[in-house]
Amino acid sequence: MRVMAFGTFDKFHPGHLSYLAQAGRFGEELLVIIARDQNVIRIKGRQPEENEKIRQKKVNSALKELNLSGRALLGNLQDRWQMLKKYQPEVIALGYDQPVDLPALRSFIATEGFFSRIKRLKPYHPEKYKSSYRRAK
Repeated sequence: MRVMAFGTFDKFHPGHLSYLAQAGRFGEELLVIIARDQNVIRIKGRQPEENEKIRQKKVNSALKELNLSGRALLGNLQDRWQMLKKYQPEVIALGYDQPVDLPALRSFIATEGFFSRIKRLKPYHPEKYKSSYRRAK
């Protein structure tokens, strides 16, 4: 079963590691879509502290450390749904606080004609490992 997770993964920390470990439990293959630098700027209004290639390498290293089968891929610059269309995962793993338009996501999946379960994952010490808190330090 293919699982897909998404994120920026800026300044990789134990909360990110927990997110990947939880997502990996839902299937045999975990594809992690890394937000592109220009999309982070557009959506979050700021440049990530680490560039997309560094973030991708860190996630790939974490997948190996966790002994998970899969890989980190850079997202599409224009089409936010492109990777879902291409890989059609059986499970979409979302972070506990990841902002997602769930009705739009469900509509897209239905329109494309594939089935994905959407799973909201648990936080891992969010008082310590939430990226926005770590950025403030």
